Amino acid sequence: MTAMTSPDSASFPDPQRAWVYRPAQPLQTHDAGPLAGLTFSVKDLYGVPGWPLTASTRAPVPDPGASVLVGRLLELGAAALGKTHLHEVALGITGMNGYGGTTHPRDPERVPGGSSSGAAVSVALGQVDFALGTDTGGSIRVPAAWCSVVGYKPTKGHPAWSTEGVLPLSWTCDHAGPLARDLSMVVRVYQALGGGHVTPQDWQDVRVGLWLPEGWTDETVRDAVLAYADDLKARGATVTPVDLPEMLDAYSPIVLSEAARVHAEALQQPDPGFLPFTLMSLRNGAALSEEEVQAAHERRTEYRVLLDRLLAEFDVLLAPAVPTPPPLIGQDEVTLLEGPQVLRRAVLRLNTPFSLLGAPVLSLPSSVPDVGVQLVGRHGQDERLLGLGLSLES
Repeated sequence: MTAMTSPDSASFPDPQRAWVYRPAQPLQTHDAGPLAGLTFSVKDLYGVPGWPLTASTRAPVPDPGASVLVGRLLELGAAALGKTHLHEVALGITGMNGYGGTTHPRDPERVPGGSSSGAAVSVALGQVDFALGTDTGGSIRVPAAWCSVVGYKPTKGHPAWSTEGVLPLSWTCDHAGPLARDLSMVVRVYQALGGGHVTPQDWQDVRVGLWLPEGWTDETVRDAVLAYADDLKARGATVTPVDLPEMLDAYSPIVLSEAARVHAEALQQPDPGFLPFTLMSLRNGAALSEEEVQAAHERRTEYRVLLDRLLAEFDVLLAPAVPTPPPLIGQDEVTLLEGPQVLRRAVLRLNTPFSLLGAPVLSLPSSVPDVGVQLVGRHGQDERLLGLGLSLES
């Protein structure tokens, strides 16, 4: 299957199938402003008037209306080059979809991560200055980590990063955010959107909680995270191991039940056009009882208390963003220090706590190619987190 393409697609090679739609001319409404001269790609969940929206599925999807965030970026002078592919309806972490799936920017045998797969690839290949993604359970952070770029998931509800006009997966956990080749670009966009002023922050005496659950990664990722911790210590930070539980028992029922409601109309059809795993997941979500979903929300409240207590003790958390380097296309299992594990669970359990609970997170490249780490900040302290990241980049 081939992706939807624009007439000039031949002049823009796309062997990775990162792009779902690219108009003959970039979309630009203002040629002046703080983002003038910059280009960006749009994950195909954002509504853009005059552009199609497929959510990278062959199934029918609801119209979310026009994206407030895309409109604001255009007002600030940036130009949108087109829409990028994602893991089908954002319900996955590899990049597979109804149009053949997106491949890694440098290794066609491996996945780029998802669900913001095309976004990460468009940035990694230098096709745009920044990309718009979404993050419900790691969908910005995972492809950023596996493609060696930067991803930022803001605090849930951050006014600069509106999700209005974005086709939801889970309104409880969805976040809008950017990916870029460096954090300086992310900060430039953040400040232009009115997010606040960001300056580099000194790591001296910063209290870092190291969340590296035993056995949850392979040796390569474990060593990369520990090396990152050593670098923070060399900069004056204190690093202390911390514990958080796996939160999939709250995350999965909430996300699947809400996703099923989003796609309820399509699910009325015997074969709406979703890939088999997507269809099974959505039907499982629709089958959940109100009591099961309510119990998941109650567990979420309990987990929020745990995270708040931890972030009262530490200024920032350091954690792996992925359990292994990028897996092969079609690989469903990975070998971790604890033994074999289902890929989806291995990835999600590292990322879901912070989207489930809405904390701001940076996904930053480590010293190992295609292995990223997470820096997690306190709710509402996005400028502080971005400033700490900036000092690492400089």
